[in-house]
Amino acid sequence: MMGSWSLRARLLLWLMAALLLVGVIGGIGLYQRALAEADRVFDEQLQETALALRDRSFLPTSPAYGEREAAADLVVQVWSLTGVRVYSSQRHATMPGLTTLGFSTVDTPDARWRVYGLQTLFNVIQVAQPMRMRESRAARLAASLLAPLALMLPVLGLIIWITVGRALRPLRSLASEVGARPAGEGAPLPARKLPAEVRPLVAALNDLLARLSALRDRERRFIADAAHELRTPLTALRLQLRGLAGATDSERHDSVIALNAGIDRAARLVEQMLALARQDAPEAQTPAMAPVVLADLAREVVTDLLPAADARGIDLGLAADETGAVRGDEEGLRALLRNLVDNALRYAPEHSRVDVIVERRAGALQLRVTDEGPGIALEERGRVFDRFYRVAGSSAGGSGLGLAIVRSIAEAHGASVSLDDGPDGHGLSVTVRFAV
Repeated sequence: MMGSWSLRARLLLWLMAALLLVGVIGGIGLYQRALAEADRVFDEQLQETALALRDRSFLPTSPAYGEREAAADLVVQVWSLTGVRVYSSQRHATMPGLTTLGFSTVDTPDARWRVYGLQTLFNVIQVAQPMRMRESRAARLAASLLAPLALMLPVLGLIIWITVGRALRPLRSLASEVGARPAGEGAPLPARKLPAEVRPLVAALNDLLARLSALRDRERRFIADAAHELRTPLTALRLQLRGLAGATDSERHDSVIALNAGIDRAARLVEQMLALARQDAPEAQTPAMAPVVLADLAREVVTDLLPAADARGIDLGLAADETGAVRGDEEGLRALLRNLVDNALRYAPEHSRVDVIVERRAGALQLRVTDEGPGIALEERGRVFDRFYRVAGSSAGGSGLGLAIVRSIAEAHGASVSLDDGPDGHGLSVTVRFAV
């Protein structure tokens, strides 16, 4: 039930309950202290009264106390040394009998008594007082002490009410500011003039706003890039379709081949752009990790791409004797490897060689793909990882996204990507190094 209450209501409930509890405990403590103080004062009065009577002679009709003793409801009894009561003030129907010397507490059918006994040379003087007198005195004393506290409780409650309201005002202001913001606003929330307990919440909100802003920027870039990159192949397809409609029978075959190639390029571009969008998603930055055997994964990818290699007469080889595993997302690593091999097959000349190698070097497991293509100049190797960047003069109809996808997946797995010359000094060797 309390889970649906506001923070203000919870604070007020607990603080008011604590205030009431402290008041009750304080009242009980004050009463106990007042009772103890009354006991001490009345015990002294009993003792003083007995000492004041020790030099008197007692007759059955002689008064033994004055107005002060009467007001305190003191009862005086005098006993002979042989245990015979020779005097009693007879203020009560039942009174305690002869008890021990000093202080004692005695119960009678009518009341409970506090008794002090003093022995003289001729008799034993015993002064008694009902305990209810002390309790009544203690109650009056405690009431006089508790009256200011009882008057202060409402004042303290009002102070707590005002203080809680003022303390929660920054939260209300923060909620109003967040609610008034437009949906696309990504500026951080101000943390000044906020309590220290609220600043971690504002820092977390600012971090969330920054990540949402970065995600929105990536989506905008993706949409802009998609619109820009798809415009050219779609325009080419439209022109080819128009040309196909008016082509002669002898031209139709070539037009259909060109149209199929254009459709393949457009489909490949869309596929890679979707792969890059999936890789840019927040959940792809922290993929679900599981042991993945790179050698087995390489065999699957090579088997899938063998028809494409055979179509161009390329010898697609695999050297994967290392059975070590890395922790990673299997689908992501498959996309990484497929892009590397697909790029190598696209840029390698016909009747050449492409090798996929899984090996362990210097305590790390690495995946290497080499080809005998034109390679990449040193000054351009840093730029080919940019999206939609194509090497000038390249004859392959790539989208410029393959290596960008490879680097994004590698970074999500804590791996590094490096570009080097091929084994014979020409071509390209791409190495992805996993720390294990």
